[in-house]
Amino acid sequence: MSPATPVAVVTDSTHYLPRDLVLSRGINVVSLYVNQGGVVTKESDMPDFEAFYDGLRTSADLPTTSQPSIGDFLEVYEPLVAAGHDIVSVHISGGLSGTVESARQAAAELGAQRRIEVVDSLSTCGGLAVVVLAAQAAADGGAGVEQVAQRARNAIEAAEVWFSLDTLEFVQRGGRIGRAQAWIGSALSIKPILSFADGTLQPVERVRTSRRALERMLEYLRSRNDDGATAWFVQHAQAPAVAEKVVEGGREIFGCEPLFVTELGPVLGTYAGPGMLGIGALPPSLLQ
Repeated sequence: MSPATPVAVVTDSTHYLPRDLVLSRGINVVSLYVNQGGVVTKESDMPDFEAFYDGLRTSADLPTTSQPSIGDFLEVYEPLVAAGHDIVSVHISGGLSGTVESARQAAAELGAQRRIEVVDSLSTCGGLAVVVLAAQAAADGGAGVEQVAQRARNAIEAAEVWFSLDTLEFVQRGGRIGRAQAWIGSALSIKPILSFADGTLQPVERVRTSRRALERMLEYLRSRNDDGATAWFVQHAQAPAVAEKVVEGGREIFGCEPLFVTELGPVLGTYAGPGMLGIGALPPSLLQ
């Protein structure tokens, strides 16, 4: 992070932005944890996710995930505070994880040393990522802590994300199905499309084939383009070929490259499962 930036932006590892982008923008990250086969690992320490997904497919036991501790947050916050930075800390929806609550408790422990604004993104993955990028853009422009936090909240309001799951199996086993619970049972063979509302998953549409899911995702991107939300992204879980089809379609729709195309890590991949596809967009003005 540049010393000229008065506000430090902190997030957690479930954004799944490209690692080189996180480093170059000076974004600070607190990692969540994955327990697979009795081995607990920080998600941010994993060099890649191939072995994780191989195990997810073959193991009878679903991996478990856990939020960062208050101490994990203090390890990131304290050096920033000591360097004289205020902090805007943006995290995965509190409806999905206790991460944002750990952040709030850590901020409270530091008291009035510096101002720390904790923001619940009400989303995760790409939805969290673009909120973080919006906050960092404001910080890079020299905005104060209140303005950076407000930019994050504006991005939360403006960003929309859809997820297409190859199966409901993993999200059901992990207990993160939210309002899509009505789809469980005989509907496990469907290709559900979900979004976020009030920080929890909500159903958008049920389709029967992967082809139709792809068509609906592209239709959604067209609607976002029509709305002027032309800063777009694609994420996937072990589905690079399908993601590339969406990228090709997105280039035709928007006439520009995506902000990023990345793979989901284990914390969210545990519940989304292989084959997940995520897309979203927001107005580019929020990233300037």
